[in-house]
Amino acid sequence: MNHNRREFLKVAAMLTSGAALTSMIGCKSGSKLSGANKPFGLQLYTLRNEMSKDPMGTLKQVASFGYKQIESFEGAKGIFWGMGNTGFKNYMDELGMTIVSSHCDINKDFEKKADEAAAIGMKYLICPFYGAQKSIDEYKKGAEVFNARGEVCKKAGIRFAYHNHEYTFKPMDNQMPQDIFMQNTDKDLVDYEMDVYWVVTANQDPIAWINKYPNRWKLFHIKDRKKDAASDTRAAFATLGSGKIDFNEITRLAEKKGNPYFIVEQDQTDETPLIVAQKNADYMKNMIMAKL
Repeated sequence: MNHNRREFLKVAAMLTSGAALTSMIGCKSGSKLSGANKPFGLQLYTLRNEMSKDPMGTLKQVASFGYKQIESFEGAKGIFWGMGNTGFKNYMDELGMTIVSSHCDINKDFEKKADEAAAIGMKYLICPFYGAQKSIDEYKKGAEVFNARGEVCKKAGIRFAYHNHEYTFKPMDNQMPQDIFMQNTDKDLVDYEMDVYWVVTANQDPIAWINKYPNRWKLFHIKDRKKDAASDTRAAFATLGSGKIDFNEITRLAEKKGNPYFIVEQDQTDETPLIVAQKNADYMKNMIMAKL
């Protein structure tokens, strides 16, 4: 094979690998995560109505979009959508996906949930919502609850995490409730899932919080906010890449500070949720393309 032929094949391989798509898919310029083929996940709450009707069919479509990881939540059919923990894992194996984590009710049968999650290799059980409290002392009590749940998870062989909303990023008595949680939980027992959307909605900077608590943010909800939304509007969800949040800088720093899981979530959409889930997967696939 001559030199020119080798160069031609090298260029062709680069193009077909996706290099030429970087400027074509709706993602901010230069948005690439480090590491080739880094997987990304989907929080199934995005497709809650579809999952309630046809969990197996919906999951098959999710896999076809390119998602390799799943974060579940506890709906009417439970974390494992009526399949049981081993049945759900077996179906994930068939689809080439992994269930990494699940949001759940942390006040009901938690030890059983931790044991079932650990039995199939899940990494996390997550508190999805604690609720806005009336005092800093109530947030401190919440931190105690998280530590206790963390002990249960550690005993089972998995991890516990808390998923934020905007209320913990709004000052109370000259203190930030999120600081109370972070500073009063044992880092060996409790991790955190940053919902980037809710941090921005509270007019806080995700970058500053990642730097403030390195290696505590082990999961991220990748969720965009409409560019023209008023600052006091809570529900301003946008398809990834069409909103105001620059995930390039956020994900790069997050990678540097803790190699976390990146999980797409879309609470509401004006389009069909499955269509949006596919668009969001396209955005993520572009963002994690390996450096050439």
